[in-house]
Amino acid sequence: MPSRIAQIRLVSGHPEVYEPCDDSFALVDALLADRKNLLEHQPVFCMEVGCGSGYVITSLAIMLKKEDNAASVSYFATDINPHAVRVTSETLKAHTVHAEVLCDNIASSGLETRLWGKVDVMVVNPPYVPTPEDEVGREGIASAWAGGENGRTVIDKILPVADKLLSKKGWLYMVTLAANNPSQICLFMKEKGYASRIIVRRSTEEESLHVIKFWRDPDLQVGEISTIGSL
Repeated sequence: MPSRIAQIRLVSGHPEVYEPCDDSFALVDALLADRKNLLEHQPVFCMEVGCGSGYVITSLAIMLKKEDNAASVSYFATDINPHAVRVTSETLKAHTVHAEVLCDNIASSGLETRLWGKVDVMVVNPPYVPTPEDEVGREGIASAWAGGENGRTVIDKILPVADKLLSKKGWLYMVTLAANNPSQICLFMKEKGYASRIIVRRSTEEESLHVIKFWRDPDLQVGEISTIGSL
């Protein structure tokens, strides 16, 4: 039976590109857990912000690949690291799936205008590790994890952009660390009309990860009890 996710042996690499790790696997596991809903969702535009090795966007494309809809889904992937753009392209090609891969800062790019209100599924494994602010956005592999104060500097830039890019039926899957205060992130998104729930929780020796799914809920009222409960 063909694999439903990217095969590690076919994932390309580079010394300055973040390799698939616990957070990558948690995000893909969350997508797998929600695969039935994703297929029924019938997305037209899917996007990964910060694609790194390409493991996640490739896995998503494989999950959604069906003979009757393979050509109808368009995939986009962005990363500020040019090495990651090349590596992601190689990973996609090795798995015979396609995405438009761009070296781009999603928080300040023309892509925002191009995809405004069109993205049905967005996946993000952001730089979430708490670091000094001067480490955020550095060239090379450090850009994959350096998240600034409380690990929130990049996350807080991505969320408003995600709100603009997501379609009316758009779903956002995001990896967060306990130190990022995920409850506060969910509250911010709730104030923009998004419900949320944790798809995957995972604890390692070094970190406690949550993969949270956000979706627009027209019935959600500010002040309601969060759907995710206590984090």
